Amino acid sequence: MIQSFSTFSKVVPLVYRDISTMQTYDVVIIGAGHNGLVCAAYLLKAGYSVLLLEKRSVPGGAATTEESLPKEAPGFKFNLCAIDHEFIHLGPVVQELELEKYGLEYLECDPVVFCPHPDGKYFLGHKSVEKTSVEIARYNERDAKKYVEFTEYWQRALGAMIPMFNAPPKSVLDILGNYDIAKLKDLFSVIGSPSKTLDFIRNMLTSAEDILNEWFDSEFLKAPLSRLAAELGAPPSQKTIAIGAIMMAMRHNPGMARPRGGTGALVNALVNLVTSKGGVILTDQHVDKVLIDNNRAVGVRVANGTEYRAKQAVISNIDAKRLFLQLIDSSDVDAADSDLRERLERRIVNNNETILKIDLALNEPLRFEHHEHNDKYLIGSVLIADSISHVEQAHSKCTLGEIPDSDPSMYLVVPTMLDPSMAPPGKHTAWIEFFAPYQIAGAEGTGLKGTGWTDELKHKVADRVIDKLADYAPNVKNATIARRVESPAELGERLGAYKGNYYHIDMTLDQMVFFRPLPEIANYKTPIESLFLTGAGTHPGGSISGMPGRNCARIFLQTKQPIAQTLKDARDSIKSTVESVFKIG
Repeated sequence: MIQSFSTFSKVVPLVYRDISTMQTYDVVIIGAGHNGLVCAAYLLKAGYSVLLLEKRSVPGGAATTEESLPKEAPGFKFNLCAIDHEFIHLGPVVQELELEKYGLEYLECDPVVFCPHPDGKYFLGHKSVEKTSVEIARYNERDAKKYVEFTEYWQRALGAMIPMFNAPPKSVLDILGNYDIAKLKDLFSVIGSPSKTLDFIRNMLTSAEDILNEWFDSEFLKAPLSRLAAELGAPPSQKTIAIGAIMMAMRHNPGMARPRGGTGALVNALVNLVTSKGGVILTDQHVDKVLIDNNRAVGVRVANGTEYRAKQAVISNIDAKRLFLQLIDSSDVDAADSDLRERLERRIVNNNETILKIDLALNEPLRFEHHEHNDKYLIGSVLIADSISHVEQAHSKCTLGEIPDSDPSMYLVVPTMLDPSMAPPGKHTAWIEFFAPYQIAGAEGTGLKGTGWTDELKHKVADRVIDKLADYAPNVKNATIARRVESPAELGERLGAYKGNYYHIDMTLDQMVFFRPLPEIANYKTPIESLFLTGAGTHPGGSISGMPGRNCARIFLQTKQPIAQTLKDARDSIKSTVESVFKIG
């Protein structure tokens, strides 16, 4: 039976009541987000004892599903952050950990995107590229043909990059071993000649806006593609982040899905796995210090003074800035690397963009009556993105500390259209993501954490967002039973995210792969012995993927069992490649 989040925090103290004799573990993990749980699962399978310490009353970090309006809307379950899962299907985490055995079931979305436009046109993206092309051809036949070419290009690019996602960035053996015949073909189709290589590099260095203008004419098509590209947390005009153009291609293959019961069902499955293997998860445990002895991480201390010792490693699922600047004595950091603190403070870039999150409990589903409404359009993501310029304003203003609410753009999901179990019978929920600044310009020192955000302001902004949505779905106001609004400052507090950045640091090319979060700590290891990093701030970055957790576990195992683990990794890689040869041949 799967434990619910509402009962989990009560179960842990009962199951692990006598923790006074369990103060020492092989590995202590700070934070029980999904990457921390994934990392723990692999280490437990390898025979290590693991303790995870979570500051909230529930595990999951940015991947929780909770009844957050128990009085106003009992029985309504909301995804408080992550919702649409694509990246996790690019790696082997679900299969290797056999998460279906622990209660995980994915529901596939199709259609995957619906974007209504003010003139009555709309973009409807299906999982099928061909069906999507037919929808585009209703308005522009050239763009429909180019869309097929565009998607094929990014699918090949994706195939070429997947082996790098699923390996530590500096582990050449792991990366090479992940290439099977199909992925090698993708790689050479993208960079198989000097001209192709240069073209690919140019594409990586340019912006999503430039790429889309190069390929397409129609604003009704470019707008949703730019809105999806901007999910990486930057305006579509920003250079070095054209990789965002891949986001729609991913919705065709591997596709987009959601766990039955919400994103938290993934965490539930991981919790079931971890606890079944003897792992310990303690909630309401805020780590305030990493204990260092002679340049080696030996444990952690939580806010109530309790210390937990780690015989083999401490692994941080929180961002590197908070870890090194807040949880470790500066003298210990300087002894390990005299430049690290200053580089973390000054080199890592966060562009001030985060999320104002709105959750609605609804009496009925939203109806887009001006756009040939069909309930199936609401199965995937609904994008309110009127043009590239509209999307640009929604993101670029955040960098300046301005709230882009004069004409809001938003990302909307009605989860209950795919999964009715998340609300009482006949009722629905809506999930709304509105990009907003963490620090409001001119409001420094006021509001929560000095950001300028107050309860009054967040509801005022939410009202404007709903007003904009009502232009497309006029029944939204009358259908709303209750709503929950979380300001960027509150989201940052809940997640423990630096400046509200749920990706930990921006996902620009200069902060990815070998540079994430900094070159010297990009391979999950740190200059402090037995101290490791995982989470969104490490390769390959944010989103629900589990890849940082898996990759970190591989580095830990290679460090502790270098020869045996390297030989095992080489054997597995060769086996995978050989199997792919015979499969294709």
